[in-house]
Amino acid sequence: MRDDSAPGLPDPGASRPGPSRPGHSRRATRALQKLAEADPACAALSLWVDHRDADTGAPDETRLDGDAEAPAWTDGRTVFYGPGFERHDLDLQVGLAAHQILHVALRHPARDRSLALRLGPRHDSRLFNIAADALVNETLIRAGYVLPRPCLTLGPLLSRALGDTTPTAAALAKWDAEALTLALMQARGGSRKGGKGEGDAPAEGVETGRQQGAGAEEAHDQAARAAFAPDIESRESAGGAAEEAETNAEWRQRLSRALEEGRLAGRGLGALGFRIADLPRSDVPWERHLRALAARALLGEPRAAWARPSRRWTGMEAEARAAHRPVPAYEPGRTRGWPIPRVAVAIDASSSVDDARLSMFMGQVAGIARRAAAELHLIVFDEDVRSVARVPPGGAEAWLRRQSLARGGGTSFDDLFVRAAALDPAVLIVLTDLDAPVPRKVRDMPVIWAVPAPPARRPPHGRVIDLSL
Repeated sequence: MRDDSAPGLPDPGASRPGPSRPGHSRRATRALQKLAEADPACAALSLWVDHRDADTGAPDETRLDGDAEAPAWTDGRTVFYGPGFERHDLDLQVGLAAHQILHVALRHPARDRSLALRLGPRHDSRLFNIAADALVNETLIRAGYVLPRPCLTLGPLLSRALGDTTPTAAALAKWDAEALTLALMQARGGSRKGGKGEGDAPAEGVETGRQQGAGAEEAHDQAARAAFAPDIESRESAGGAAEEAETNAEWRQRLSRALEEGRLAGRGLGALGFRIADLPRSDVPWERHLRALAARALLGEPRAAWARPSRRWTGMEAEARAAHRPVPAYEPGRTRGWPIPRVAVAIDASSSVDDARLSMFMGQVAGIARRAAAELHLIVFDEDVRSVARVPPGGAEAWLRRQSLARGGGTSFDDLFVRAAALDPAVLIVLTDLDAPVPRKVRDMPVIWAVPAPPARRPPHGRVIDLSL
């Protein structure tokens, strides 16, 4: 059915969860054959996936007490078909196989790992799996597949957990798994056992994956009512971030080609007739852009160091004295940066940045200041500057998360730039939606604009970081 020697195909001998049988899946053979007849797009994607039978159900580490056992699951390279897969009729087996193939094609296990690294201890892999399942199930139902009922779907999840009544087709074109997971995390107040994060250990006052809000609680409740069975195993991959980005780009190309085949055939995924937002991305996460730009600004341009002469002047002076000539005019040495660099972080209280991204942003800024041994100053502003505070050097992230940031009001950058310039920072990082005129640049102060979405107009100076990436 497929040529394992074709370039780009995964190694069948790669590590796999639980006891699995060698060779192509016997349990899924009929389902994959029917899939090839019913949906050319999904069938084309299935050729890039390994299919194996497993002697057990999904790995225990992916499940909680009371969870159903997934009849099939994936680690991002291989789809495993457990004993429960054979208990379903052929049409349901086709839907279950297509569900797992889309998990692999959309890179959900790898994206779950990436989000865990970005959120650290706040990440809940189970919540990500719920969001991904809702998106995949809704896509397959719209494409004419039959799925086991009850099952998680996007419409009820959005309406009950987020109050979003967007029509299904428009919602699939709007939401991806990361954005939906972050949106479900925003509201606070609930408590739910979460997945395992992979970032730094939580500091005092930092919320974790077990401290979630009403949106996440409702999502978990819907999952329980739908007999949700975790089917994504996000174990660490051997490759690094560069390899992950390359693989994401490859899968985007495969998806594009497969969907084009489906459109020509006029059935299955190709007949959807609308764009799907939940695609693997090959661009660099905004956190890495922010760290790189801030590190460059903190390094700074060479500055005059008057206490130390330049090497050139030292040589000229020694030569002049030896020749009994006048000593040349003094030349200072050059040094980079400030004795103690300052990072000024300005938060627009009227901006549309959600709480989850604000939390991620605060964590990144605290990490930048810690690694650079820099003073961190927090400025809260709307039409005027509301407050300026120096962040304590110890436990900066926890201190930042404890601050109450009132929302609302208009936006003006005039007072902000005056107050920021008085601090003489190495870099000014402004979290805003840029919904106001930007004043002229103040001296040589580097500015980084962190925006929740691409701005309608680019500012006349500074670098823009899009937090939606």
